[in-house]
Formats: sequence, C-alpha cells, structure tokens
Amino acid sequence: MQSGISLSSNRLLREPRDFSLVLGGPLYQLLCRAHLSDDALGLVRQRIVVFSLLAWLPLLVLSAAQEQALTGATIPFLLDVEVHARFLVAIPLLIAAELVVHQRMRNVLKQFLERQLIPADDMTRFDAAIEAALRLRNSVLAEVLLIVFVYIVGILVVWRHYLAIDTVTWYAQPSGAGSTLTLAGIWYAYVSLPLFQFLFCRWYFRLFIWARLLWQVSRIKLNLVPAHPDRAGGLGFLSNTVYAFVPLALVHGVMAAGPLANRIFYTGARLLDYRVEIAVLLVLLLCIVLGPLLVFAPALAQTKRAGLLDYGTLAQRYVREFDAKWLRGGASAQESLVGSGDIQSLADLANSFELVKTMHIAPVTKEAIVQLAVATLLPILPLALTLMPLEELLATLFGLLF
Repeated sequence: MQSGISLSSNRLLREPRDFSLVLGGPLYQLLCRAHLSDDALGLVRQRIVVFSLLAWLPLLVLSAAQEQALTGATIPFLLDVEVHARFLVAIPLLIAAELVVHQRMRNVLKQFLERQLIPADDMTRFDAAIEAALRLRNSVLAEVLLIVFVYIVGILVVWRHYLAIDTVTWYAQPSGAGSTLTLAGIWYAYVSLPLFQFLFCRWYFRLFIWARLLWQVSRIKLNLVPAHPDRAGGLGFLSNTVYAFVPLALVHGVMAAGPLANRIFYTGARLLDYRVEIAVLLVLLLCIVLGPLLVFAPALAQTKRAGLLDYGTLAQRYVREFDAKWLRGGASAQESLVGSGDIQSLADLANSFELVKTMHIAPVTKEAIVQLAVATLLPILPLALTLMPLEELLATLFGLLF
C-alpha cells in the first residue's frame, strides 16, 4: 500500500489513484487490518453493517431489557425517529460517501497536469501542496483530536445541553438535577453518538484538507484560457467535484429531519417553526461544498478581464481588415465572397469573443447548486405532510391536476 507522501507530478500522471481525499488515516489503516476495507475502498457493505450495528443494535437490546423499546417512555426506542435516522441512514451514507468521493475525485489533480494548467516553474509548489494534503489526511494526531473534540464538545456540551429532548425518553429520565441516563442511554451517549459524530466530523476535516489544497493551488499562476469552452478558463472540471459530495448533503438533511420529526411528533412543534434553521442549514452546506471552489475567482476574474481586452483587440484588427477587404474594395476581382473562409473566420472569432464574455468567475454551475439543495432538503420533505393531512394534500394535488 502506498503512503502517497513523496508524490511527484509525473507519478501522479502515471498513477492517478495515488491521491485520494479519503484513502488514508488511522481509521482507514485499522479497517484494512480488520479486513473491512482495501486499497480501492471496497467492502462498503461490510463496513456499513459493522458500524451501524455497533451503534444501533446494543441500544435495541438494552432498551428492550429496560422495557422501553415500544412503551415505558414518552419516546420509546423503536419510535425515536432521530436515532434510527442517525444510525441506520446517516452512518451508511457517511461510509458510502467515501467510495463516491474516492472514485469521482481521484483524477481531479491529474486534470491540472493533463490540461497543462500548472506552469513548469511552479510544479514544485504543486507537488508540495499535494504532499501537505496527504500528510494531513494521514495524520494520527488529527484523528485523535477529533475524538477528544467529539467527547468534550459534541457529547458533554452540545448534545447534553442543546440537543437532548427534555422529556422521558428511552435514553434519559429528567430529574431535578438534570437528566439521568438509562443503561441504553449510557451506550448511546458514550459509544453510539461519539462514533457517529467522529465519522461526521472526520468528513469536515477532509473538506478542510480539500479547501486548503485548492487554496494552495489557486496561489499558483495557472495557465488559464479565457476562450475555453467550459467557460471557466479550463477549470470547469472542478464543478464536477460538487456531485461527489451529494451523499454528504443527504446526511445533513437526515440529521436535520430526525430531530425535527421527534419535536413535531412528541413536543407539538411545527415544521414551519424551524424554517430559519432549515434555510441556515442549506446555506451552510452550500458554502462548505462550494466555498473551496471560490478561491479561483480572483484568477478567473483577472483572466476574463485580460481576455476581453486581448480578444477585443484581435477582433478589432480582424474586422477592420475584413471591412477593408470586402466592403471597401480591397479584394481582388478574381476572389469570390462565396466560399471564402473569411466569413467563417469572422463567425469563429465572434464565438470566441462570446465565450470570453460569458466566462464564469467561479467553476460552479447552477446544476450543481440545485442538486446539492435538493439532496439537502429531500430528507426533510416528508415532514411537510405534517402541515396538511395526506388525504387533504392528495385531494389538493388532484384538484390542481384534474
């Protein structure tokens, strides 16, 4: 197995799999030794089963033992939408997202080289940026700090003081001094939740690595072409990386839908009461995924400005010569306008100038934004049924259609 620490550009061209945002780190090494992963991030189903059951199955057994699986609490275990959403939906998505990101993004850096976007003089800086990203990805200290963060901040502060519902649940009993964890609640608070939060925060750490890498690459004076057909100076391939993070968008939607469902079903809350929070979640996710791509905006804007001047000057020269030749009598009597390549050249030049004029200042497409937004809101959408009875909703829809 290759560590990827001494990566060179030539090697990257030969072996594009050498760079992966997810193929490394202590947990990955541990899973490989446990035969739950491999160099291609295979065995996804096995990892999903192991992690989901480790987080969920003991809770079922312990809550059943304390007679709170279906009854015995305001929110019994089997009716707790949040816990099932986290451990049976979000955890599988977090694990499956690794394979999606690995397969979709492993050739991204290779594109910088194949498209000759990196000047030869700056190849060393490009290599250094990749090596720094790989060191962070493989850092033992980083994952240890994530575990510490999860237990100190995620469990002891955020969950216990801000997210836990103040009612009788299968995991806690309210008391005058706060809440007392049940036996199932102890496993939930100190095993299941930390496991989920570690997997979740680990993705944020990877997004940080990705953002840092792109920022370092953006500091290089790239060989951008203003008339490139992708309307992004040749960086249009970066917009495709957004689709790799769709599973993460689904995870955020699931994480929001679970707690919202519990509050709607058991505390009398309404979905519209949380419209601001949902909007903030959507904006936050778009910023997290699309934000790293905006580091190329200054270079693209400068390329567009320079391109408009250069292609404008070129167009001026050409149309003057075209005008002098075909409209001012410059063409010879033997030369026919019909079939002349000058007309096609004029049209091609106009198309090139239009490409420069409509060039984007960020490698982001509307389709990518819409897909991320839909993926984020999709898990929350079923809760809209709580605003209107299903029969009434169907009657309204049929009335609109027929």
